[in-house]
Amino acid sequence: MISRIDLRGAAFPDGGVDRDLLPRAELDVEAALEKVRPICDDVRHRGTAALIDYARRFDGVTLDRVRVPEEELHRALEHTDPAVRAALEEAVRRARLVHRDQRRADHTTQVVPGGTVTERWVPVERVGLYVPGGRSVYPSSVVMNVVPAQEAGVGSLAVASPPQAEHGGLPHPTILAACALLGVTEVYAAGGAQAVAMFAYGTDECRPAAMVTGPGNIYVAAAKRLLKGRIGIDAEAGPTEIAILADATADPVYVAADLISQAEHDPLAASVLVTDSEELAAAVEKELAVQVAATKHVADRIAPALSGRQSGIVLVDGVEQGLAVVDAYAAEHLEVHTRDAAAVAARVRNAGAVFVGPYAPVSLGDYAAGSNHVLPTGGCACHSSGLSVQSFLRGIHVVDYTREALAEAAPHVVTLADAEDLPAHGAAVRARFDWKVPGQQ
Repeated sequence: MISRIDLRGAAFPDGGVDRDLLPRAELDVEAALEKVRPICDDVRHRGTAALIDYARRFDGVTLDRVRVPEEELHRALEHTDPAVRAALEEAVRRARLVHRDQRRADHTTQVVPGGTVTERWVPVERVGLYVPGGRSVYPSSVVMNVVPAQEAGVGSLAVASPPQAEHGGLPHPTILAACALLGVTEVYAAGGAQAVAMFAYGTDECRPAAMVTGPGNIYVAAAKRLLKGRIGIDAEAGPTEIAILADATADPVYVAADLISQAEHDPLAASVLVTDSEELAAAVEKELAVQVAATKHVADRIAPALSGRQSGIVLVDGVEQGLAVVDAYAAEHLEVHTRDAAAVAARVRNAGAVFVGPYAPVSLGDYAAGSNHVLPTGGCACHSSGLSVQSFLRGIHVVDYTREALAEAAPHVVTLADAEDLPAHGAAVRARFDWKVPGQQ
């Protein structure tokens, strides 16, 4: 069901690991670009009419408008199962605790007497938040997108989620309920690349946004890549992935259950175990066979995900090599099931989020740890972070110098400007003093 890759005895220069040796899904965003380009252009020119046409074509629904009436949000919340509402409220509470502590304070540095630089943190003015709604419904993604944006102070939030035929062309009612719970009143029944284009270009119903965030399929990722620059993005999120670094002390029941939990997202989801224990590997393989047989979504998601090239058990010589492997893999989610798990986890450099020990499964982070589950995938955790309050803030430097402070810096500015053959830069400083400006008599 799941393949093995044996790296024991392999030598890697400088302790690094060749990422091409590790399991990874094939995800051709470049190929998808050619499919989403005409869709985005169509939305740019026809706006809501194009969105309605794509809802009919891709989602099998007939719409006369894309924006969801506000009364539908309140109705969805009123009819939400009380247990689901309570769980969402607790998820929101925990997420607010974590994200509120991420807010940055403005800071002023006195560089010289009379010369200061202040770094101001200013929220993005308007953000489009994308919530998937294909194989599964993700009200938790509403929480993960909205809470950090609100805590950052974003003034205008809009949510888009695909229309559902079984719900009269509206997004899933649990998504609508989560929006209502969070006070979001601007929601659109739009999915895929066309939703990203709606936020980028705007329509008669939806004002353009400065940024779009949230996970989605390959077409959402391709639209983000295509429109990046016109609109800010968080990341080109791909299929979800879990890596587990484990030694002989790990419980194979827990490890197998956690591998399966990510595999049920998508047939392209990646589940990777890195271990120095062949006995654990064999025990996990046996557990997978037992647990998969008793799990929903086996044929359409779990089995193809676990048997695909993106999943596997990687055998290593020890925890040291295991750390090198998981750092090279740079997983969206990394669990550490080893002796001294906290100490080992503290040494991890590349991961979207790290889950320490047997009682911090990825599922906890998906819903109720307080952390964010919108995380970098496809190895991007080696250079990118998950969604946070900082994602929605822009640092602006405010430079305030007196005449005396500028006079002190002026010779250095002029010298460097001349060194770069940009004399007008120096002249802009000379003009403020009694220095001769080139070209003046």
